[in-house]
Amino acid sequence: MRLPTLCLAAIALLALPCPAQNPPQGQSQVPVFHVTPVQAAIRFNVNASTPMTGNFDQWNATLTFTSRDPTSAALDVEIQAASVHSAVHTNDNKVKSSALLNVAQDPVISFKSDKVVQTGKTTYDLVGTFTMRGASKPATLNLAIADQGGGSGYIQGIVPFTYKDYGMTGSSKSDDRGEVDINLKVEHVSGPDLLRKRFP
Repeated sequence: MRLPTLCLAAIALLALPCPAQNPPQGQSQVPVFHVTPVQAAIRFNVNASTPMTGNFDQWNATLTFTSRDPTSAALDVEIQAASVHSAVHTNDNKVKSSALLNVAQDPVISFKSDKVVQTGKTTYDLVGTFTMRGASKPATLNLAIADQGGGSGYIQGIVPFTYKDYGMTGSSKSDDRGEVDINLKVEHVSGPDLLRKRFP
């Protein structure tokens, strides 16, 4: 009789492990956020003997996650120094000169995060390195993500600097200072929601 043999074969097939379920084609397994340039800006402010303010018109920023854990975030910002546009147009050449940004030799200003620290229920510190004129210094930006899944978030922070730290020679003062003001809006465009960790 072949019936017992057939039954055993059926039981063996039912016991086989099911293949892993992959996400639908084109769907990411991690949250995907995009920076929205229309609602973002990177500015500068120089508090020297001749104060100057303005914007960087060309820059690129990416916020990526390697998992659903918000602390897996990585921020990479690259600013084209030559795109600087001051509030007073006649100051543009001065800001671009070798005395200040030195755009001919150091065309890119950047920030790269290397660690994320949760500071609140929906807020995080992006700890990383700010590089300008070939000099790199530690810096921290702040990330706030909407409490509800599928929302938006903001990356904000002011990176202060002194002339001497970055080899600038804009004036004879040794304490001349400036800052780069980063304000980015990010939106969750695809992939699963971030998993929130309980914060004390």
